[in-house]
Amino acid sequence: MDIILWLESLFLGMLEGLTEFIPVSSTAHLLLAADILDFQSPGRSFEVLIQLGSILAIVTVYCGKLWHIAAAVPHSPAARHFVLGVVLAFLPAAIVGAGLHGLIKTVFFESPRLICSSLILGGIVLLLVDKLPLKPHYDSAYRYPLWLCLVIGCFQCLAVIPGVSRSGSTIIGALLCGADKRSAAEFSFFLAMPTMLGAFTFDLYKNHAALSVNDGVSIALGFIAAFLAGIFVVRRLLHYVAGHGYAVFAWWRIIVGLSGFAALNSGFIA
Repeated sequence: MDIILWLESLFLGMLEGLTEFIPVSSTAHLLLAADILDFQSPGRSFEVLIQLGSILAIVTVYCGKLWHIAAAVPHSPAARHFVLGVVLAFLPAAIVGAGLHGLIKTVFFESPRLICSSLILGGIVLLLVDKLPLKPHYDSAYRYPLWLCLVIGCFQCLAVIPGVSRSGSTIIGALLCGADKRSAAEFSFFLAMPTMLGAFTFDLYKNHAALSVNDGVSIALGFIAAFLAGIFVVRRLLHYVAGHGYAVFAWWRIIVGLSGFAALNSGFIA
């Protein structure tokens, strides 16, 4: 039985890493897949805690840039401006996520129809935004004005509803406010670090007492799979969206949402 559990953990971890940084909602994919597999996690902690693997994937890929920014902060106004921008973008979701933690975990995470609806609606919105004749004014994630960072952070608050997508909401917010597609995705990468780390720390604090050794093994396996899959996506996503946009992700959201409703109606998901 443990082998089956470990295989499921690896699969779900891989799913997390592959979907975390693209605008399709990794949380929705994890929750729907866990329901289909009847994968049990105390307080749905597995789905949150394995995000640490995805965080480390970004850190690994961007370690050079992160080190350069950190070293430049004491003497570079541009570096301090970038760090402040990421902090401002992080704060709204941190406040909303902490305040609504109970509602998110006990209601939103347990509402597959809400998740599927959010996937489909978000896919339609992403299709519309991707086709808008927007004229980018900002092409560097490192030089976004502070007001834009704060607006992106407010958009990220929508992602407390699973299916909306953290990366999707931040990317759409950035695009609507004048960012180009590549820099919008890259800023979403940087914003993911404090956001996901905060969610990981808060959830671990809330649920650590309910976790068993077996849960720890599952989380460790999911973490490893998420880390490896996350590296693959982060290294390739920026080049792809710069040339192709986000339409393929929008259609994928719609397909998964419709498939989720089909699974609900057929009894595969309770």
